[in-house]
Amino acid sequence: MKAMVLTGPDEPLAYKDVEKPVLKQNEVLVQIKAAALNRRDYWITIGKYAGIKYPTILGSDGAGVVVEAADEAGRQWLNKEVIINPGHNWGNDDQYQGADFKILGLPDDGTLAEYVRVNVEYLHPKPAHLTFEHAAAIPLAGLTAYRALFTKGGITAGSKVLVVGAGAGTGTYAVQFAVAAGCQVFVTSGSGEKIERARQLGAAAGVNYKAQDWAEELKHMCGGFDVVIDSALGKDFAKIPELSNPGARIVFFGATAGSIPELNPRTLFSKQIQLLGTMMGSPDDFSNMLEFINTHKIVPVVDEVFPLTQTQQAVEKMGSSSQFGKLVITV
Repeated sequence: MKAMVLTGPDEPLAYKDVEKPVLKQNEVLVQIKAAALNRRDYWITIGKYAGIKYPTILGSDGAGVVVEAADEAGRQWLNKEVIINPGHNWGNDDQYQGADFKILGLPDDGTLAEYVRVNVEYLHPKPAHLTFEHAAAIPLAGLTAYRALFTKGGITAGSKVLVVGAGAGTGTYAVQFAVAAGCQVFVTSGSGEKIERARQLGAAAGVNYKAQDWAEELKHMCGGFDVVIDSALGKDFAKIPELSNPGARIVFFGATAGSIPELNPRTLFSKQIQLLGTMMGSPDDFSNMLEFINTHKIVPVVDEVFPLTQTQQAVEKMGSSSQFGKLVITV
């Protein structure tokens, strides 16, 4: 089969012939119709991720058709359109992933290929209202945003929600999910164009975090937030508790701008603010996310679609952070 293979450090992804996967018990072979990139893929290609091995086929997100099954467990899926939960071996506690947790696309070969082998427990029917390209954009970012908002953040209709950095895949999902749940949503971005696009998704307003007075602007617009979703952190994170309402939940799952700075503990305890870390989500989170997407007929935001042979160009675009939404690869 054809696949995009990471062959070594500082090497571009190579379009190569590789062996078709051999199935084990309870596994099926999914013919990938579309895949999608995540920031994780970019960090791996530049060597800034734990546990990198060579050669490897990246890609955590994928949608396709089941074409082979190892045994009876998978035969019910034959010829079905599916998407794949990329979080494997979550563990026995919904509150956190276990020691054996891993993500599809490293260490196991992923979806940037014509075929991928998957255990049947990680298969889900593709939402009928979505194309393969839109469905492929869901798994990792959609799951992360859903858990951050609902499982950790506890949003309800009427919650005031701030999404920090609304242009990434997780950010666009956070806006779409929170709007669909009846929340009042505000965003930050370094781009006026991305703020406007977030408004088109239903956000009430947004501010450019490059402005010196961005926090004051938000305070004037909203007054305060019940839930904050942040994947950046960095020095500006110190302003978030001041923008938070009493009892607020600040949920974070990335640190693209750096670590958490020194915070005023008096603000945290006097307002009874919760700082909540999260990463991807449990099998129940994935199922609940798909139910939410199906109920509200949510269509993921796709910035651009590339053929498999141009995956390296897509990775480079991700490195520039110029996209709004997901970068999708057709196979």
